[in-house]
Amino acid sequence: MGSLPAWLGDAVFYEIYPQSFQDSNGDGIGDIPGMIARLDYIRELGCNAIWVNPWYDSPFGDAGYDVRDYKKIAPRYGTNEDARRFFEEAHRRGMHVLIDLVPGHTSIDHAWFRASMRAERNEYSDRYVWTNSVWEGAGEAATLRGISDRNGSAVVNFFSHQPALNYGYAHPERAWQCPADSPAALATREAIKDVMRFWLDLGADGFRVDMAASLVKEDDAGHPANIRLWQDFRAFLEKEYPDCAMVSEWGVPKESIAGGFHMDFMLHFGPPAYTSLFRSEHPFFSREGKGDITVFLDAYSADLASTEGKGLICLPSGNHDMPRLARGRDMRDLKICFAFLLTMPGAPFLYYGDEIGMRYLEGLTSVEGGYDRTGSRSPMQWKKGSGFGFTSSATSYIPFDRRADAPTVAEQEGDETSLLHAVKELLALRRAHRALQSFGAFTPLYAEKGKYPFVYERAAEGERIVVALNPADREEEVPFPLTGKVLFCVGGVPEGGRMPACSACVLVK
Repeated sequence: MGSLPAWLGDAVFYEIYPQSFQDSNGDGIGDIPGMIARLDYIRELGCNAIWVNPWYDSPFGDAGYDVRDYKKIAPRYGTNEDARRFFEEAHRRGMHVLIDLVPGHTSIDHAWFRASMRAERNEYSDRYVWTNSVWEGAGEAATLRGISDRNGSAVVNFFSHQPALNYGYAHPERAWQCPADSPAALATREAIKDVMRFWLDLGADGFRVDMAASLVKEDDAGHPANIRLWQDFRAFLEKEYPDCAMVSEWGVPKESIAGGFHMDFMLHFGPPAYTSLFRSEHPFFSREGKGDITVFLDAYSADLASTEGKGLICLPSGNHDMPRLARGRDMRDLKICFAFLLTMPGAPFLYYGDEIGMRYLEGLTSVEGGYDRTGSRSPMQWKKGSGFGFTSSATSYIPFDRRADAPTVAEQEGDETSLLHAVKELLALRRAHRALQSFGAFTPLYAEKGKYPFVYERAAEGERIVVALNPADREEEVPFPLTGKVLFCVGGVPEGGRMPACSACVLVK
């Protein structure tokens, strides 16, 4: 199914949530000209790739994941020409850009859905999944009913304003369910391929695909029907856009990479492996020291082996759907977290603001369908002041963290002991050492159930680098000496096999 684009070998991604990154026109909402103005910051941080959350025209019932027009930039963000300029400016700086592709559903305001609601048959009647009667549901799937003259109920993917596009059913049993290779399902694929062509021609380098395993409905265990669907997409890309990079929101690399994706995330839903690190009741990266690294490592090792070197596993610092990494941690704790995240195999993803320890804001009223996710979507805090350097407006669409010790880029840039400086240092190390990049070998050296620390080796081209992590607030030991030249350290250097409390160290042999 083709090979990975060469640039993924040392890729480090920065996730931009457009409405929260930089406002250039004073309306309190981020935009593309603001994103362009901050490209140098991202490059100087050490990231050479960007993932942009949905920027399409939308009624914003789900922060842009309810697309109204796939080929139009939302006016609040700018224009299609602004998007083209963003791609060009990123490329000029040696950076690549993935944009969010939302192929599973649209807004109820999308022209396709408006046409599909008509009682008379037309080319969009089967673009979405409709039952044959308004009185007929879709089993466990939620539906929209009584919204038009069409006699049927429309299946939705998540929120009630997100009707599901029709890619067919793996095992159709009802009259209104079509096979995944039916003309209607194949027409939906072709429509999304056309969307992909539009953005790749405009300058995108690839896509992060939302809910990638969910397109063909009622798929079997292992998602064979969805794998076949994405193999078709991969064949199209190999023929027309062989350099297009693809990362999936799937969470099972064995499946997604078989489908033709280059990268997959370990995520906060599904198995507890990723959440056991940072977001469980007793995460491994916590001062209480009650975590269990094997919950992560057993799953990660199996996932890594399943890729057979054909794809990458991505470990994000966070994203727009989960609480901030800083929740319950101080800056020293966060340095230890990043010592792990930025020295593991695969492609790291940094969520905007995590590099300065932006906090999860508790108890915010939901904005644009965020609900409890809203607290992780507050605007970037560039400097102290009423608009925090994000906006010239007195207000923003989500509140800022206005506590006296709220982190800002400006303050941390001037402090060599800051988290921002630690992240830059770690990314510079990753860039300088092939062993720390995407394909360097990974070997656990000490990872015992319920014990600390976690020690592993990265290796490439004859270089061996050891990473030792002790997030617990107590001294810990390993049964072998931790020796070598110190490349990075927080909390103190190991002595023999003894690691100081709340410490991390990167050593080259």
